[in-house]
Amino acid sequence: MSLEKQLAKIISRRDALSLTRSLVVSPKDSVDFSSNDYLGLSCNPKLQAMFRDELNSHMSALGATGSRLLDGNSEFAERLEQEIAEFHLAEDALLFNSGYDANLSMFATLPQPGDVVLFDEYIHASVHDGMRASRTKRRLSFRHNDVKHLEELLGRIEMDVNVFVAVEGVYSMDGDLARLKEIVQLKKIRPFYIIVDEAHSTGLFGDQGRGYVNELGLEEEVFARLHTFGKAMGAHGAVVLGSTLLKKYLINYARPLIYSTFMPHHSLVAIQCSYRILREDGEKLQRQVRSLIRRFRQNVAIPKELLLDSESSIQGIIVPGNDRCKQFSQYLNAKGFNVKPIRSPTVPAGRERVRICIHAHNTKHEIDALLKEVETYFRGESTTIHAKL
Repeated sequence: MSLEKQLAKIISRRDALSLTRSLVVSPKDSVDFSSNDYLGLSCNPKLQAMFRDELNSHMSALGATGSRLLDGNSEFAERLEQEIAEFHLAEDALLFNSGYDANLSMFATLPQPGDVVLFDEYIHASVHDGMRASRTKRRLSFRHNDVKHLEELLGRIEMDVNVFVAVEGVYSMDGDLARLKEIVQLKKIRPFYIIVDEAHSTGLFGDQGRGYVNELGLEEEVFARLHTFGKAMGAHGAVVLGSTLLKKYLINYARPLIYSTFMPHHSLVAIQCSYRILREDGEKLQRQVRSLIRRFRQNVAIPKELLLDSESSIQGIIVPGNDRCKQFSQYLNAKGFNVKPIRSPTVPAGRERVRICIHAHNTKHEIDALLKEVETYFRGESTTIHAKL
């Protein structure tokens, strides 16, 4: 069979399961309840004006022109890393082109032969890809947010090997928070290294948006933190926070950093400006989005068990079955709301849901209008949906 026929056959199987992915452009007049722009910074006029002013005052080449280990590095990038480390109360910081690159780098290079990686079953795909490229084959998942299960796995591991525990501050599909305080307590039983992906908690949690680890005051207990800039920060790229030794190690062994052209100067300027907005307006924006989250959760007229247990911007309404979930999202799309269906196998079968992201740039009127359409839809569907759970 030719390659073209093989590829077509594979795609046709996905078509038959209604799981084909495609690129879409959301209508400009739709109300955004889908993007990860949690603080609305990507379209924030103050940030845009600040970015233009800073860019004009720091004229530079359009491209980085190479890897940071060649000619892509700059004094500006190094100062920015220092500023970011200070903001997050970390010893040091290392910029990456994306959160995917950063996770891939850490989990591919940090575990040594014989080491063990324990990861939450809902951890991001980039962590899985990193683990597959690592030098250890000892990788075990623990049930989502099940600290007791994690404790059981830790108890089975020899004391003379290094153990890494991978979690997310906020989980991207469920919106719930890692039980970090309880996980840290397990270090009394045996030492291990915690790596927290703060992609979806950056900006939304912690003092001025420093993240969930900061909100809990656990900076000294966490080995490495990953913050990304393409979500609440409204920019692009990522940073790994940790020790100076960790930074030096990644510079020497992280292949995505070594062999990729670094992000351009204008991306660095955007990151710097986003942090300035967090310092000036972060707490106000947090209050704004949390008020809208409360409004949504307190007034959504659906059976309690259909609403995901989440205090973050990521909310979800469970609609069991891929087809039914897609129908619900299409109904809301037709009413002018940009939402997305999350189908199995991305989430467990029977737990398909429409993901609803609430942002600082949403209004009370938009929340109320969405709630009205949700209630209208469920008035005719809730009995069927409830029976499937």
